[in-house]
Amino acid sequence: MAVVPPSKRWGYVKIITGTILGGMLGFYVMHRVETSQKEYVKKRLEEYHEEQRMKEESPKKEELKDPSEKRM
Repeated sequence: MAVVPPSKRWGYVKIITGTILGGMLGFYVMHRVETSQKEYVKKRLEEYHEEQRMKEESPKKEELKDPSEKRM
């Protein structure tokens, strides 16, 4: 024998509720992923800029140490 649900209305309520709650959960998870990814990219960009500053300052320091020698 097949079990018949008490009413179609209850089935619709469960489907709609599941859809709404699933959408909210999906939105929350994607928000968290995007936020963490944004922080990660921001950190990597700061590290990249710091590395570029170090590269720019490095030749200047070498020129100050011994200006008579020229680099080829």
